[in-house]
Amino acid sequence: MKNVVLLGSTGSIGTSTLKVAEDLPEHIRLVGLAAGSNTKLLAEQTLKHRPEAISIASYDDAKDLSSALGTITRIYAGAEGLLQLATLPSADIVLIAIVGTAGLQPALAAIRAGKDIAVASKEILVMAGQIVMSEARKHGVKVLAVDSEHSAIFQCLQDRPANSVRRLWLTASGGPFRTTPKEDFPNITIQRALKHPSWVMGRKITIDSATLFNKGLEMIEARWLFDIDMDRVQVVVHPQSIVHSMVEFVDGSIIAQLSTPDMCLPIQYALTYPDRVSSDRVQTNLAKLDSLTFEEPDFNRFPALNLARRAGELGGTMPAVLNASNEVAVDAFCSGKIGFEQISAAVERTMERHQPVPHPTLDEILVADAWARAEALS
Repeated sequence: MKNVVLLGSTGSIGTSTLKVAEDLPEHIRLVGLAAGSNTKLLAEQTLKHRPEAISIASYDDAKDLSSALGTITRIYAGAEGLLQLATLPSADIVLIAIVGTAGLQPALAAIRAGKDIAVASKEILVMAGQIVMSEARKHGVKVLAVDSEHSAIFQCLQDRPANSVRRLWLTASGGPFRTTPKEDFPNITIQRALKHPSWVMGRKITIDSATLFNKGLEMIEARWLFDIDMDRVQVVVHPQSIVHSMVEFVDGSIIAQLSTPDMCLPIQYALTYPDRVSSDRVQTNLAKLDSLTFEEPDFNRFPALNLARRAGELGGTMPAVLNASNEVAVDAFCSGKIGFEQISAAVERTMERHQPVPHPTLDEILVADAWARAEALS
């Protein structure tokens, strides 16, 4: 039985995690749930799963939850609430599924409290991968991947050393605009960008999949998770989204992990690792797949990949600037302030203005993050 704290319980990863917990009641117990603003759903989840503690972003919402739930659980609020849940004494593992930078401090707090963490928030390792992985080694805890791509690589590696790897191959569906001519990009609307061909996800990650920034962030994340230099992290477009990623070893062998697209599978593997627990939720019929195809990414139409590679190679505070400026640009696109092509342009412009700090402290990373957010649309 794993005691799990789930930060981000009302989002797409959070609700999938609840499905996994409901599938495996003898293996997973939810001891903590945290949400942003969806008090109604958090209350429903609390009544169903009876966690020891919950947290909500707003202190006013916490008061409302207290009135609705009475004494069945402890209720926290704000950034302090996330830290309380991340360090809950009974927790074995903390799954962090909070969009943006809010998951970074809870991740470090959980690690320092001796908890394993499962990472669904790319920002944690993109911004502060060196710090997070160093702290995990220092405290003897595991950092487990929840992204389907990184889970696939983790499963393919099976603890083999980095020097046995020639390349990591992250697969990308190509998003909704894989075959869209570049001259049509100015006509892309948010409605079109939110129609992902393979996955049902939250708004931010769906837009990132349309620009391929999602894959760029995953490249940096993989560099830290698996202790691999950026030049050995590659991307290949795979429209069917059945091969979730691959490891190419130094002898030329390539090992892949395949399954029907369903986030419940990598979530389950992270929460039950090192065991594999029986579940009928994910079914893959290879005979009905017809064909699996692979393509080179189009770096001209999707400059996000080269921007991410550059940020990862420069290191220091540059990945934090890439991530923060992209968040701001995506918000601006979603609110109709800029066009689709301007997302990448805003990120590139912000990166060009930034002088990266090598080997930054956490405070320096947060300063760079704040600077990029102010600079991105200026």
